[in-house]
Amino acid sequence: MKRLTQLLAITAAITTSGCNAVEEQTTIRVATFNVSMEALNYMPYEKGKRPVPVGDELIKALSSNHQQIKNIAKIIQQTNPDIILLNEFDRNDEHHAKALALFKSQYLNSGQSAVNYPYSYQGPVNTGVPANVDMNANGKTDDNPADTFGFGYFPGHFGMALLSKYPIDKQHIRSFQKFKWKDMPGALKPIDPNTNTDYYDKQAWDVFRLSSKSHWDIPVNINGTKVHIIAAHPTPPVFDGPEDRNGKRNHDEIRLINDYITPTKASYLYDDNQQTGGLGANVRFVILGDLNASSVEGDAINSGIASLLANPQLQDPLPMSKGGDLYKPDNNNSKHHTAYWGMRADYVLPSTFGFKILDSGVFWPEQNSEQYYLIKDRGASSDHRLVWADLQIK
Repeated sequence: MKRLTQLLAITAAITTSGCNAVEEQTTIRVATFNVSMEALNYMPYEKGKRPVPVGDELIKALSSNHQQIKNIAKIIQQTNPDIILLNEFDRNDEHHAKALALFKSQYLNSGQSAVNYPYSYQGPVNTGVPANVDMNANGKTDDNPADTFGFGYFPGHFGMALLSKYPIDKQHIRSFQKFKWKDMPGALKPIDPNTNTDYYDKQAWDVFRLSSKSHWDIPVNINGTKVHIIAAHPTPPVFDGPEDRNGKRNHDEIRLINDYITPTKASYLYDDNQQTGGLGANVRFVILGDLNASSVEGDAINSGIASLLANPQLQDPLPMSKGGDLYKPDNNNSKHHTAYWGMRADYVLPSTFGFKILDSGVFWPEQNSEQYYLIKDRGASSDHRLVWADLQIK
C-alpha cells in the first residue's frame, strides 16, 4: 500500500511537471477606497463656521480606538485586497509615518480577520502647500487654504497612501506632483466669462500645479512581474464659479492619466525628477483612485472620464453592487455607484495587456445584511465605498 501511494505521487508529479502541465497563474485583488480619514472629519462643525485643522487630527483619532476608523478597517479586512489605494488619508510631515503605522498595526492587523500590509507608500501631495502667490485674486498671498496648490489646511491634507502585500519598488516611483498645468498642450485654461479674460493672472498660472494632490506611478513586484499602480485623486469639479476652474482642472487631471498610459501622447509629461514621457507599450498597469467624475452623470466635464474609459490601453470591470442599486432604485446607473450621494466616482481600471478580469465589485451591503452597519450612514465609515477587482496576471 505504501509503495502504491509512492507510485501515485510520482505519477502525479510527472503529470504536473511534464508537457501537459498548466502553469500556475497569479491572481490579485486590487482596490481603491476613499476612506475620509482627513482632519475635518474628526472636528466638530458648526453651521456657517468651518473649523481650522492643524494636522494632528488623524493621529489623535487613531490613538482613541475610533469606531469609524474601526469600521473602515473592517471593510478592508472583509474584502481583503492585495493592493489598496487609500484616498483622503492625511499626510502630516510630523505624524504621517506614525499615523499609517498605527492604522496598520492597531486597526487592520488586529482581530480575527486581521490583514497585514508589510509594504506601503505615502508620498507628498499638493493639498495645503503654499503657492506664495495670489491664487484667488484678493490681494493676499497667504490666504489659506485658497492660496495653496490644492485645497487643504496644511500640507498633506486629503493625502493618499498605498498599501500592498507585495514589494513596492520605491526607487522607481514616479510622481507628477509639480507638473505645471500650463505645460499640458491644449490645457483647459479657466476663463472668466464676464470679462472673457484669464481667470488666473500670469503670476498664478505660471506656477499652477495641475495635480490637486498628486499623480503617482508606483511599481509593485508581484512574484517577479512588474505592475504599475497609477494613483490619483483629482479635484471635485464643484465649489467654483462660471469659470468652472475646478471642473476644468478635474478634466485635465484625468487627461494626464489618459495621456500617461498612451505612448503616443505622453512625450510632454515630466515627473518630479525631470524624467519625461509615460508608459510604453505592453506594460501592465492598474489605475486606482477617486477620480471625482462620471461619464453619465454628475458635474464633471464628462468627456474627460469618457475618453479615459474608452482608451484601448485599459479595460473597465464595471464593478457593481446590489446595495447601491437598491439605494437609488430610480437611477439606472445606481448599481455602479461608488458614493452614497449617487455617482460612480472611484475606479479600478487594469490594462488590457497582461490581465484577465475575473471578478469585481463595490462593497455596498444591503439593508438586511449583517454588514450593513459598516455603511449605514455618513458617520459609519465614509461617503465612498470600497471598489475592488480580481485580476489574473497572464
